Amino acid sequence: MDIDKPEDVPKANGAAESAALAPATSVEDKLKSVVALVEKSVKAKDTRLLIGRLLRQTASVRKQLTASNVKCFLQQMLPAELESRTFLCSHVEQAAASGMDADEATTSAQCEVSAVIPEVEFYAYLIVLIFLCDTNQYQLARSVADHAVTRLAQFNRRTLDVIAARIYFYYGLSYEQSADLSSIRSKLLALHRTAVLRHDAIGQETLMNLLLRNYLHYNLYDQAEKFRSKAQKADQFRSGQQYCRYLYYLGRIRTIQLEYTEAKDCLQQALRRAPSIAHGFRITVSKWLILVRLLLGEIPDRQEFAQPGMSAALQPYFELTQSVKAGDTLAFKQVTERFSSVFLADRTHNLITRLHQNVIRIGLRRMNLAYSRISLAEIAAKLHLVSAEDAEYIVAKAIRDGGIDAVIDHEGGFMASRERVDVYSTAEPQAAFHARIAFCLDLHNEAIKAMRFEPDAHRRKAESSEARQERLAAEQELAKALEEDDGEDF
Repeated sequence: MDIDKPEDVPKANGAAESAALAPATSVEDKLKSVVALVEKSVKAKDTRLLIGRLLRQTASVRKQLTASNVKCFLQQMLPAELESRTFLCSHVEQAAASGMDADEATTSAQCEVSAVIPEVEFYAYLIVLIFLCDTNQYQLARSVADHAVTRLAQFNRRTLDVIAARIYFYYGLSYEQSADLSSIRSKLLALHRTAVLRHDAIGQETLMNLLLRNYLHYNLYDQAEKFRSKAQKADQFRSGQQYCRYLYYLGRIRTIQLEYTEAKDCLQQALRRAPSIAHGFRITVSKWLILVRLLLGEIPDRQEFAQPGMSAALQPYFELTQSVKAGDTLAFKQVTERFSSVFLADRTHNLITRLHQNVIRIGLRRMNLAYSRISLAEIAAKLHLVSAEDAEYIVAKAIRDGGIDAVIDHEGGFMASRERVDVYSTAEPQAAFHARIAFCLDLHNEAIKAMRFEPDAHRRKAESSEARQERLAAEQELAKALEEDDGEDF
């Protein structure tokens, strides 16, 4: 591909001139190199190579895909007599026609081989699915995904697991964007059962998250929890991004079940594990985590709302936190009414309804600290309650729950605060230290579980320096690939 540049522009230096004269690698050549990598990994039966380099190189070429170069890739890689080639080319042409693609028709070299391995064929399906989803052609993507899933059922190859998992992801995405997610629930359950029987670890993780997302999309939290508790899963997830999603879905389930402490732990882990470039996922997790912490009686720091790229999306939740912190029921009501559409779109309006009692409890706590004695009528006025009787019931419940340390004088109609006890003479410091120590121990246990060792590593001879350098380079490339793939998929 030639790049036209004006002749009167001077070159900055020799390096810039050599970079400009260097031939640019076309999209077709990049995809061919990925296909060669697929064939190499299948021959060596190395699935780690598929997870690493394949996903990274596909993510690098994703934004450059057009109808013309995708069609050229299909014609060069798939034999003419293969049914999948005709099917995929027709869908790419339909996408180009509906999208009014202005690329001119180009002639490309035809595939010379008479047959290809299944991994190459399904990688072609994956490229077409990525292209159709990126161009918002979800109806065509549904057709391609249906055909790919049906064809995948004919094979039982562990080298197909990684590519199949990516196809399942776009299978669910195309139906979700078409507002028809419930129609594939039974199919996903059958695919998950097959993945369990075939010991397809990456497929199990992907399909379990797709099913949890399917249930939560329709607010079927009880069914989601029943499936999650009974589904077979490994102690350690193979995919970091799938484990991150699983923690997020589990946190949402626990929140609805009023188990806020466990929900907070799951959401915090999901937020820490999420890649920094996954802004959308981090924003969604942050919204739920903020509400869970508010329901627990905690107030998030201001810095959590000022993270780069997240401050605008978290602005409604920042104002909500300010009203809860002040214990002002009137301000809380104004914020909920002003941002009601935002909370409905985020599906957090039910949690915000629960927060109303927390606002009243925090307001009572502030009065308990500020006044040694205050009348129930004044409490009702400050909390914008209907009458002093309502204030009396609320104060009695707060005293019974241990939220405030006070007594009610029914005859005098006031609340008397008791003398505050030194906090260091109570068990609160011990509980705080216990929570910190438990967190560190859990982190240590997770790190131990994440360590993997080959079964026969102790029997091998000491590796040479060259072999060690190659192994370290491959591990670094794999880590980089997983990080970039996480960012692309969230």
